[in-house]
Amino acid sequence: METGKNISDHLMEQALDFNLFERAKCHAYDYMRNVLDQPVFPDDKAIAGLEIFKEPLPETPGNPYGILESLHNNGSPATVAQTGGRYFGFVNGGIVPVAMAAKWLSDTWDQNAALYMISPIASVLEEVCEKWLVDLFGFPERTAAGFVGGSSTATLCGLTAGRNYLLSKLSYDVNKKGLFGAPEIRVIVGSGAHATIYKALSIIGLGSECLIKVPTKEDGSISLEAMPEMDERTLLILQAGNVNSGAFDDFEAICRKARNAGAWVHVDGAFGLWAAASEELRHLCKGVSLADSWSVDAHKTLNAPYDNGIILCRDREALTNALHMTGSYIMYSEHRDGMLYTPDMSRRARIVELWATLKALGKRGVSELVEDLHHKAVYFAKSLEQNGFVVKNDVCFNQVLASLGCSSLTENALKYIQNSKVCWCGGAKWDDDPVIRISVCSYRTTYEDIDRSVDIFIKAKSHAILQATVNQERE
Repeated sequence: METGKNISDHLMEQALDFNLFERAKCHAYDYMRNVLDQPVFPDDKAIAGLEIFKEPLPETPGNPYGILESLHNNGSPATVAQTGGRYFGFVNGGIVPVAMAAKWLSDTWDQNAALYMISPIASVLEEVCEKWLVDLFGFPERTAAGFVGGSSTATLCGLTAGRNYLLSKLSYDVNKKGLFGAPEIRVIVGSGAHATIYKALSIIGLGSECLIKVPTKEDGSISLEAMPEMDERTLLILQAGNVNSGAFDDFEAICRKARNAGAWVHVDGAFGLWAAASEELRHLCKGVSLADSWSVDAHKTLNAPYDNGIILCRDREALTNALHMTGSYIMYSEHRDGMLYTPDMSRRARIVELWATLKALGKRGVSELVEDLHHKAVYFAKSLEQNGFVVKNDVCFNQVLASLGCSSLTENALKYIQNSKVCWCGGAKWDDDPVIRISVCSYRTTYEDIDRSVDIFIKAKSHAILQATVNQERE
């Protein structure tokens, strides 16, 4: 930094140095060109390169060009190639191209989406996307949507709205009185509920001893026959897409029963709710519109950029009452004020890339994308079965659970697959046995990518069997 200039002068000069941003663009292009060929999980050299970042905070301002070079040269190789075609570890979708471009543009806007008075563009796009999503999913017309970081936060919002609504029906104002002395709420969940459900329940004061866990069927969906009686004190949580098997609960039968009892139903639809937007797969979500709130991620099946969660609630007032805040300086308007629908006040305008994704795909594109992922998951499963693997689930959506029929063989094969870096899959337990969990969730995945991945599975099987044989001979 030049003598006599303070940091503000220094930063102002950088803001007008467009060569800096051209350099960033070139690095981004370089990454986009190479991501399909780089190891899906970084190799040892790339991981070692991260040591350069482990330094004390510098005393003086850094060179912006050097900072970018360090990020690209040492950071880019150490990324997981989630935007490639052979990452199947978690349900991390790719990025629709125009949504990535829109994110770049909106990042330069750096809008705070809290209020219309802070960002009219964010307010309008949230209003538009709310209507589009309600239409896509076939939800009641007045359904409200809040745009949050992920379905974990969306679940927290939905369960808070449900808790408060049920208590209000019991003439108890939890916003004023708190939970001490509140009427008891019964929480019913399936035994296969996602961990984020338990996390959200704990945060809102409904601990594990309040829960009634309902057994699941073989496919991981909740058992209708084992459902306990419900009443106006019941908070019921269902699932659109079991995190392992992809199975869907029987929404129509269970939701009708819950509605007759006066219960609140929340649906965890992180990746599976998008089936409701598919002509071919809509049957999986039959009756889901009868629920009261739904959580879903756009950065999963829809392939929007990361940090795109959505809470939807049929009772707009229940959601806003649960998340409302006041202050003399807060300027609410007659337009949509986004902070009323989320826990956050200050938050980035993530709605821009969600709008761009939906605009780019349209109804038909969303339907085709969801169906394409399903078809490729089915193809993956059949290819594995033809090569000696056991597929443990009915591939009704985009999840595949593969096994070699023996715990040690399956675990060793998974290690081989992960170490190959040709593709990457995670592990899970199914019926208490280890399985290889495959999530097909990116539009970048081709049938050639699947064939190449299956080849690694075949080699992994041979390696695991050989290792087991050697171990037996040693014994």
